[in-house]
Amino acid sequence: MKKILMAAAVASAVLSPVSAFAAKDSVTFAARLEPPGLDPRTGAAAAISLTTLYNIYEGLTRIGEDSSINPLLAESWTISDDGKTYTFKLKKGVKFQDGADFDSSDVKYTFDANAAPDSQNKRKDRFENIKSVETPDAETVVITLKEPNPQLLAQLGEATAVIVDPASDKTNATKPVGTGPYKFDSWTKGDSLKLSLADTYRDKKDIAIKKVTFRFISDGTARFAGLLAGDVDAADVPNEMLTSDALKEDFNILVGNTNGETVLSTNNAREPLSKLKVRQAIAHAINRKEIIDGAMFGYGTPIGSHFSPQDPDYVDLTGTYPYDPEKSRELLKEAGYPDGLELTLKLPPVEDYARKGGQIVASQLEKAGFKIKIINVDWAQWLDEVYKKKNYDLSIVSHVEPMDIGIYARDDYYFNYKNKKFNDIMAQADTAVSMDDRSKLLKEAQTILAEDAVNGYLFELPRVIIVRKGLNGVWKDLPLFATDVARMSWSD
Repeated sequence: MKKILMAAAVASAVLSPVSAFAAKDSVTFAARLEPPGLDPRTGAAAAISLTTLYNIYEGLTRIGEDSSINPLLAESWTISDDGKTYTFKLKKGVKFQDGADFDSSDVKYTFDANAAPDSQNKRKDRFENIKSVETPDAETVVITLKEPNPQLLAQLGEATAVIVDPASDKTNATKPVGTGPYKFDSWTKGDSLKLSLADTYRDKKDIAIKKVTFRFISDGTARFAGLLAGDVDAADVPNEMLTSDALKEDFNILVGNTNGETVLSTNNAREPLSKLKVRQAIAHAINRKEIIDGAMFGYGTPIGSHFSPQDPDYVDLTGTYPYDPEKSRELLKEAGYPDGLELTLKLPPVEDYARKGGQIVASQLEKAGFKIKIINVDWAQWLDEVYKKKNYDLSIVSHVEPMDIGIYARDDYYFNYKNKKFNDIMAQADTAVSMDDRSKLLKEAQTILAEDAVNGYLFELPRVIIVRKGLNGVWKDLPLFATDVARMSWSD
């Protein structure tokens, strides 16, 4: 059936007029997921960051494709010897897209709001570690921390730390306003998000791309057809389509890495998943290579804990519970389930790692004595039922934020994992001034998660994207989810 669909897509593209190709000052991206809102500080979906970060919104720092930390709204900074006080000098001449001037008071407003009791910021704990935000003048911000945080500069470049205009804060989810190069034009639900170069932007003369469109196309075959028809300039497509001859002449295939840990999310508080032997049985049932080959066409790096293989502190723990279905059956019997165990698997609408991967994972678990009921949900249902209400047994999702192992220490996180030893280790790691000490602690934390089989650790999500030839500046690697359009351009 897939071959028929693919052939139809190619045929349709061949018959389409080439006049649809993008102008040299505009670009169109195909996004498989539509963001639920446009305020990256309050939404958990990566689709928000992917469309708005560094385009509409900016933070004090910017993360580069190589994971480097660069100045953005802050042009320079100094750090006290104890690692607790950061003094930022802000860039001059910056305006919000509504015409308001940007200054130190906006930083203070944003960070105070992020730490407020009613804050919905998914990284609220980071801002709660801020003891004070002082503004000695319009171009200076002094941030004093309760405890040292050696990752602060990197974290200030993430979507949860973008600076907002107080006047538009309440409406950013639908009418976003930031200091970035592109202003919000329109959002047609179910179709597209359109941006254009902001007259207020300080360096607009240096921006080659004037108009940006994100088209929301959930079906992979349709994204493929959009590329060939000239309606789309960059997109990810089903991996089995990457070898198509139709792509060879006009497109480049970029293959890189992300910080996305793809896991079999597990509700550790729900019986019987609260039993270590049951979780160990799940871990022994998982064949990572079969999942990567079957769902990802061979793209992806196996992981044994919640940590990126690209990080220098990574420990390969994939051998902690080797693939052994018979061992899984033994563990289930020891846990009190000699006749097997029924579990539900709620899958979000991601066609490869979740839906295809979910079928493979379910088959593997059933071979090991489990009985799996697959329930497909849309993103709104997943966020409500799984992420917020924790009404699930198992799920599959990629956690895409960089260095996010600390989520396992959150009391209310949807894994429902409670381990004081782990929490203490992460607290020490988060405040360690010595990078050697921090590295040892992070390695210990990874090992605890692996041995506790908190989740089924599957693979690191690859970055594979098709880009029309002539479009330069598209990131091959994705250290965080952003589409940094201002640094793109077309060449002949």
